[in-house]
Amino acid sequence: MTRERMLAPSRVIRATPQQAGGGRDRAALVQKARESIGRGSRSFAFASRLFDRDTRERAWLLYAWCRRCDDIADAQDHGGTLGEQTGKQATDRIKAIRALTDRAFEGLPTADLAFDAMGQLATESGITREMAEHVIGGFALDAREWRPRTEGDLMRYCYHVAGAVGVMMAYVMRVDPKDGEMFDRACDLGIAFQLANIARDVVEDDAAGRCYIPTEWLAERDLTPGQHTKPGNRFELAALIPRLIDLMEVHEAAARLGTKHLRFRQRWAVLSAARIYGAIGRKVRDRGQLAWHRRVVIGPLAKTGHVIAAFFEALVNSPPTPEHMPRWTRGELVPIKGW
Repeated sequence: MTRERMLAPSRVIRATPQQAGGGRDRAALVQKARESIGRGSRSFAFASRLFDRDTRERAWLLYAWCRRCDDIADAQDHGGTLGEQTGKQATDRIKAIRALTDRAFEGLPTADLAFDAMGQLATESGITREMAEHVIGGFALDAREWRPRTEGDLMRYCYHVAGAVGVMMAYVMRVDPKDGEMFDRACDLGIAFQLANIARDVVEDDAAGRCYIPTEWLAERDLTPGQHTKPGNRFELAALIPRLIDLMEVHEAAARLGTKHLRFRQRWAVLSAARIYGAIGRKVRDRGQLAWHRRVVIGPLAKTGHVIAAFFEALVNSPPTPEHMPRWTRGELVPIKGW
C-alpha cells in the first residue's frame, strides 16, 4: 500500500512567528502612517508636528489604524463618498475590522499596513485589545443604523469613537497607567473633539442617513431625524447647536487640567489641537443657520495663531479650574456589555 506523500515535510512547516507590526519594518509603517494622517486630517497632522519625535510617530501609528477602521466601516478611502451602510455588508466589515485587529494584537501579519501599525504601537505603548474594542464598538453602532435617543446615548457614542481614542493617546504619551485622572482628562478631550465634529457635519451625516443629535432634543424643536436638516428647518436646527457646543466646552475645559502634567511639547501639541477643534465648534455655533452653507474650516493663518497661543499657554502651564466639571465621566461612559 502506497502512503500518500505530504506536500511538505513536517519539519519544514512552521507556525507564523509573532512579531511587532506583523514583522514589517517600523520605519515603513511610520512613513505610511504619516501619509495617512496627511491625507485624512490636516488639523491633526498640523498639531502632531509639535510632539517630540517618539510621541509624534506613535500618534501617527494610532491615527492610521483609526482612519483605516473608519474607512473599512464606511466603505470609503480617507473620507469621501460613503459605501453601502446597512445590512450584511456593513456587519461583515465590522467582523473584518475585529479579525484584523485581533491578528495585529497577536503580533501576526495582517496584509494591511494600518493594522500592522496598531500591532507595532501596542507592543510599544501598552495599548490593549479591550481599548481597541471600545473604539470598534462605535463603528458597530453605525453599522446597525443606531441613533441616540438621549443625551447619555450621544455621550456614550462620543466615548466610543473619540473618548476611547483619547485614552489610547494617553498611552501614546506614556501617561502612568495608574493615573486615572489623566486618562479621564484625555477622554474629555476626545469627546470635545467629537462634539465639534457632530456640530460641523450634521448635514453631511444626514445625507449619509445618520443623525447624532438625540431624538429627544429634536422633538423639543418639533424636528424628526431625516427632516432636521431641510432648508426650512435650519433655524430650529441651529438653535440646538449651542447645546452641543456647551457640552464641548465643558469637556474641553476639563481636558486642559490634564495637560499640566504632560511634558512641554506634548502639552503644546494637545493645547493646539484643543484650540483648533474648539474654534471649529464655536464657529459653527456663531454662524447659526448659515453654518452648513459651506464646510467650516480653520485656515492656515488661524491655525498658526492657535499654535502660538497654545505655546504661551503651555509655557505658563496654569490651566484654570473649570466652573463645572463634566456630567458624563469616563466611568459612566465605558461600554456596558450588550449596549
